[in-house]
Amino acid sequence: MSLFGRWTLNISLGIIAGIIAGAFWGLVFLAPELTRGFTPIQLSAGRYLAYGLIAAILVARSWRRLFAMLAWREWKALAWLSFTGNIMYYFFLAKAVQTGGIATASIVIGLLPVVITLVGSRDAGAIPLPRLLPSIVLSSAGLFCISWQHMQSGSLAGVLYASGALASWTAYAVGNSRWLARLKAVTAHEWSMLTGLVTGAEALLLAVPALSCGAPQHSTPEWLYFAAVVTSVALLCSIIGNGFWNYASRALPLTLTGQMIVFETLFAALYGFLWEERWPAIVEVMAILLLVGGVASCALAHGPKTSH
Repeated sequence: MSLFGRWTLNISLGIIAGIIAGAFWGLVFLAPELTRGFTPIQLSAGRYLAYGLIAAILVARSWRRLFAMLAWREWKALAWLSFTGNIMYYFFLAKAVQTGGIATASIVIGLLPVVITLVGSRDAGAIPLPRLLPSIVLSSAGLFCISWQHMQSGSLAGVLYASGALASWTAYAVGNSRWLARLKAVTAHEWSMLTGLVTGAEALLLAVPALSCGAPQHSTPEWLYFAAVVTSVALLCSIIGNGFWNYASRALPLTLTGQMIVFETLFAALYGFLWEERWPAIVEVMAILLLVGGVASCALAHGPKTSH
């Protein structure tokens, strides 16, 4: 197989992995709706404690090798990535869903491709920014459509919380992509499990405020239901979804990786419309079409003509 053929296959598999990751990640937005009686900090602590426990089991066989391979610098990076991309992000996301709804939160976070593409355009050998401008303009227009609608309807708080999630996950996505590029000896799956392990340790610090006296009281069946939801989210979104995302992050340039996050937005919006038992409003349809157009434009910019 020629170098060009391998490049095309690698990019194609990376895009497929990004789409699958988005399908699993979109389920994250349902959890706050399914557990309305629980606080965002309880959701964050519960999900990531479950993530940490599952990751610890899955990484146990490789633990000695990985521990010997990673230096203090890598562990500090894991701590920062775990906090920004998991703990902080999910807290803001849960607040955004509970104050503005699933569809609002999911489409606002659709700005992620714009921000990450701008950051990635500064990488050596990246696609020139002028070729990425159509994608950036389309994605920005999609965000404007949905944010303007909800600012007019008085749910600005949901947009603001979603913006916090946007900022924290942008920091994670860029940093995670950089570290995956450096650590060739660590597989994408292993890096995901190590991230889960560190996230679980950080979530232990949230357990005290999450279970404090100020938090709402719940019965044993309610706690069991809550545990089932957060464990399902940890397995489907954090373990499986993150695994596919790390594969995509390693296979794709950062300018294209960022665009893959749109699929989380699209699947989350689809799940949200199904949950709310309604069709999307005209402005939401426009936003979705613009976001999809942004992805298509970015993919075309990374086509064969740019590979020479």
